[in-house]
Amino acid sequence: MTSDRLLLWVVFNIFVLGVLAVDLGVFHRKAHAVTVREATTWCFVWVALGLLFNIGVYIWLGSEKALEFFTGYLIEYSLSVDNIFVFIIIFSYFAVPSAHQYRVLFWGILGALVMRGAFIAAGALLLEKFHWVIYVFGAFLVFTGSKMLIKEETTLRPEDNPVIKLLARLMPVSSQYEGQRFFVKQNRRWAATPLFVVLLVVESTDLIFAVDSVPAIFAVSRDPFVVYTSNVFAILGLRSLYFLLAGVMNLFVYLRYGLGVVLGFVGFKMLLVDIYKIPIGLSLAVVAGTLILSIVASLLLKPKMPGSVGVRFSFRTLLAGSNTFWLWFAIICAVIVAVVFVQPGFPSIGSK
Repeated sequence: MTSDRLLLWVVFNIFVLGVLAVDLGVFHRKAHAVTVREATTWCFVWVALGLLFNIGVYIWLGSEKALEFFTGYLIEYSLSVDNIFVFIIIFSYFAVPSAHQYRVLFWGILGALVMRGAFIAAGALLLEKFHWVIYVFGAFLVFTGSKMLIKEETTLRPEDNPVIKLLARLMPVSSQYEGQRFFVKQNRRWAATPLFVVLLVVESTDLIFAVDSVPAIFAVSRDPFVVYTSNVFAILGLRSLYFLLAGVMNLFVYLRYGLGVVLGFVGFKMLLVDIYKIPIGLSLAVVAGTLILSIVASLLLKPKMPGSVGVRFSFRTLLAGSNTFWLWFAIICAVIVAVVFVQPGFPSIGSK
């Protein structure tokens, strides 16, 4: 690793730690329920930071790496929608107060950054030492994408999580939430709170999702820095995306199929790597185009509103924020795809 690359790694991680410190220590110092308006604002902030960093990648590392970053970011950000489905089930099952959900997601995502970093380092090492591993990754992604297209979602049962059973053997768990605390002292002995149990379930769930997402991005780039940074920016935006979409996830009925197509495509790209290298411009067009189509189809073909007036009002409020965000997200994707084909500095679809 060159000194310039090492400097990029150091500066980036310091930046991420600084942003997280400001986020928790300033903007979310006091526990409160995150509103749709606040979540929408933060979604735009995180996406804007990711795109600004993408411009920096273009300046420092060139157009090819910039396209790889954006394609990887788009894939990871889209796959994070699956995490949101699971978070909804977990928070509902454990009846986590809305004011404390952000704290769980903050520390859960901090742990996810460490796990993703370890996964990426291991994946990069395996691909460097054993080229055949890329075929294993590719076949796994094709299989996963196919399952998303043809198989119904399985029901999540948090009580069966082995992490919970292990924790119960190691230390007692208090019977009720203790504010934002993860541990309390009971009868001169430390006990975990239900909030810590939820945190462990969130962490273990993300570990499972990382098995899908990390191989997917290696189909786009072999550069560990590009893979890592695109993962980080996607994960950082996951918290605000959860609070924005938690109430309306059932409306995005076609997004799951779009994600299945994306995973299948990147899997085939890995399997064909020694026969034909699919240009990054084409990869971006396929990924962005598939996601745009699935989002637009989901927004146009909305299910009927619930019957209750109060629920209808809540749905309208949530839907207004989420539709605006996804509309702008689709527009940004479309504009960048267009730029790929009109700017001479970017590689064309036919280039090899």
